[in-house]
Amino acid sequence: MTATLFQWPFSRVAAECTNVLGPKGYGFVEVSPATEHIQGSQWWTSYQPVSYRIAGRLGDEAAFRNMVNTCHAAGVKVIADAVINHMSAGSGTGTGGSSYTKYNYPGIYSDPDFHSCRSHISDYRNRDNVQNCELVGLSDLNTGSDYVRGRIASYLNHLISLGVDGFRIDAAKHIPATDMSAIKSRLSNPGVFWVHEVIYGAGEAVQPGEYTGSGDVDEFRYAYDIKRIFNNENLAYLSTFGQSWGYLPSGQARSFVDNWDTERNGSTLTYKDGSTYTLANVFMLAWPYGAPNVYSGYEFSNHDAGPPSGSECYTSGWKCQHRWTQISSMVQFRNAVAGTSVVNWWDNGGDAIAFGRGGKGFVAINRESSSLTRTFQTSLPAGSYCNVQRDGCVAVSVGSNGQFTATLAAGEALALHVGATGGGTPPPAGTASFAVNATTSLGQNIFVVGDHASLGAWNTANAVALSSATYPTWRGSVSLPAGTSFQYKYIRKESNGAVTWESGTNRTATAPVTLSDTWRN
Repeated sequence: MTATLFQWPFSRVAAECTNVLGPKGYGFVEVSPATEHIQGSQWWTSYQPVSYRIAGRLGDEAAFRNMVNTCHAAGVKVIADAVINHMSAGSGTGTGGSSYTKYNYPGIYSDPDFHSCRSHISDYRNRDNVQNCELVGLSDLNTGSDYVRGRIASYLNHLISLGVDGFRIDAAKHIPATDMSAIKSRLSNPGVFWVHEVIYGAGEAVQPGEYTGSGDVDEFRYAYDIKRIFNNENLAYLSTFGQSWGYLPSGQARSFVDNWDTERNGSTLTYKDGSTYTLANVFMLAWPYGAPNVYSGYEFSNHDAGPPSGSECYTSGWKCQHRWTQISSMVQFRNAVAGTSVVNWWDNGGDAIAFGRGGKGFVAINRESSSLTRTFQTSLPAGSYCNVQRDGCVAVSVGSNGQFTATLAAGEALALHVGATGGGTPPPAGTASFAVNATTSLGQNIFVVGDHASLGAWNTANAVALSSATYPTWRGSVSLPAGTSFQYKYIRKESNGAVTWESGTNRTATAPVTLSDTWRN
């Protein structure tokens, strides 16, 4: 399983491997392009290289090398996002100080190294147009050239020498599959992991299946259909989800719910979809199709917006989906059920489903608008299991007949696996009572959000609304297991949905507790 830490600086990726990714069971981390690129704050500047030096905004070569070594020490392999289809769309000075003009990148490429078609791609039903013309005006490398293949291989070999374990090939659809295989054959490790970005389009000349000879392929149809079903159709349809739907074979596909392109163009679910998005990730990690890729990005309102300047998860704009309890717990679930098939499928004909993974795990998902109470049939051994969708160990008892009874709230999931047993009884309940003095204007409301599921798991869409009945003091409370330490902050929401965080570091407390705070401007 992969966590894609989009636009994370290499130093932060290193720390995340040690503190989160390794302990949570992620096998790979995918990092954004390392090469020197055009200047600018927009995220897409990383996808316009001007040299193959490691000199972008995410860190230099020393930081990159340290990240790889640190991640390896944590048991996490590194996938580098490699931009090899093209260079820049214009001229200037790169992030590492290199001067360049379009079609002329000193020491690397000159005009003859690019395709002669100097116009934008205009016809996706024409293979030559797709693979020899320019993607949104970016100078298109002639990857059929022996020299160009050698330069690309040299760049990738340098990353391999630094310890990189695999590559995501950006815009692979625009490079002939034969060129991809020729480049890969020149690598110091021709068997290195590759995953190609090949966006499916019905009736298009270039199709994802062409690229399985040199690596895996991102299965975009998976993400598109996940959105359609979770938003507009019945989860019951998912009982046959996978290759039988016309997708790539499971062993050659990387599955995902969203990425940085699709969350911006609206073709998939995004963090803005709240519990629907979370449940889709739970399903992906529980269902035996493909190699799951958990996307972790940042909040945005502008399509072009670059990464936040801060570094804290949740409070500085970074969404950190890979940390969410509901998602990270399913990474451990998937590791525990590896090699098993789907058993004990159940659905209500609508938006409530449940299924087991052999005798090692069981998951239930309630996308209905009301709660679900049911006795579920599993193939699990009798015993007490932790519902890993909840913080702590909320115990579920499975009888000798493999059955258990549970209630799932609307928009909630439950997951049990043989790697998380014990508990016997739920932890005792406690209460966290909040009171904050905050002056607001018409249309503004105060909420509290924190790192516990009961506080929205830092997702502002799930923040707890506070009452203004004693204005200017806003009040509210949540139930938390006694002894639970948690972090929290207050936020202000405008009538149009805009969110303002109070200033300062995260507040901390331990339940049960009664709090009396003042909004920090």
